[in-house]
Amino acid sequence: MTHTVHPYAHRLGTIRDWKSRWFAADAKSYRENLRSDELIRRFLKKRLRGTYTSDVEIERSSGEIRIIVSTARPGLVIGRSGENATKLRAELTRLVQEAAPAERRAVKLDVVEVRQPEASAAVVAYMVAEGLEKRMPFRRVLKSTVEKVAAVREIEGIRIAISGRLGGAEMSRKEEAKKGRIPLQTLRADIDFAHEEAYLPYGVIGIKVWIYRGQVNEPRRRTLA
Repeated sequence: MTHTVHPYAHRLGTIRDWKSRWFAADAKSYRENLRSDELIRRFLKKRLRGTYTSDVEIERSSGEIRIIVSTARPGLVIGRSGENATKLRAELTRLVQEAAPAERRAVKLDVVEVRQPEASAAVVAYMVAEGLEKRMPFRRVLKSTVEKVAAVREIEGIRIAISGRLGGAEMSRKEEAKKGRIPLQTLRADIDFAHEEAYLPYGVIGIKVWIYRGQVNEPRRRTLA
């Protein structure tokens, strides 16, 4: 039988880097850091819904915890005069202290703008979810989104799959739209993947997006010190 592998995890160490970058000295600190990272990601996914957030990266050093949020709408995350960012940083600090009471490192929040939203699978997945939640016909949402993404010059392939009670039907089913090619087994292929959920009165619609941005000519090589 074939096995489905996550496109991001499949390329770790080849053309992708880890989204959590830190070192734990013992098993206890490893558990605390892992739990803290998971709580941070869950909190930001819920808190920043609607801001077209594509990625959350976490770096830990001896003196601080740096959280990097990539979003297509940085103004909504930062707020006027930075008030939203200040409040968000205070909430993250409180969350980290609750997850690890012995944590004394300062929490730093960096907001990075996504220059090309149509090239990010997470942003495209939320665009589809937004269209479905506005009660737009799912086939129209799929077609218009695929055409919009395919119009970007650096995109060589796009595939969107949705599943659930589409159109309010009694029985759930799966529909997908595709343009270009998606070479999932090529490790040097720069494929961005994301999944999202659209919440509708008759149930939840699952959304998966694959975006192929061409091959990486020089993959990152791991060096041993």
